[in-house]
Amino acid sequence: MTGRRVSLELTLLEAAHLSNLLAQFEEVVSAGDARDPAVRRLVPDAYRDDADAAAEFRRLTQDDILERRLTDAGVVRASLRRDGRDLDPAELDRTQAEDALVVELTPEVAGAWLRTLAALRLVLAERLGVTGEDHDDDGDPRFGVYEWVGYRLDVLVRALDD
Repeated sequence: MTGRRVSLELTLLEAAHLSNLLAQFEEVVSAGDARDPAVRRLVPDAYRDDADAAAEFRRLTQDDILERRLTDAGVVRASLRRDGRDLDPAELDRTQAEDALVVELTPEVAGAWLRTLAALRLVLAERLGVTGEDHDDDGDPRFGVYEWVGYRLDVLVRALDD
């Protein structure tokens, strides 16, 4: 990652919805329920061929990994706040919803964004049953959210590569 700042532009409506998604993500991560497939996807097995070693590694690392995920999500949510408050989609009128929010990302904050968008996409994929590149959305509108998070992740990666 470069040592320079990058700007990320979202509409206020996008920022508000992302903030809401992050709050839900934080709830899942905070619960830390190892039986939840989404949590398991965030903390994958280190040893696929050795269940005992995988369980021990998970026991030793899961709390730290999930704490890092929460910290990163908090950094992203903080960068989306307007006047110190989380944006709420219900509080935006049509004109406000289309206003731009430009988020200036330092290299450290950009790292938190990358990790959080990737982790959020993993949780969404688990909830939607996405296991590979090809998936059938069956008209489920949540797939639009999944694709949008992927799009935002791609935009950020490209901005950082420039």
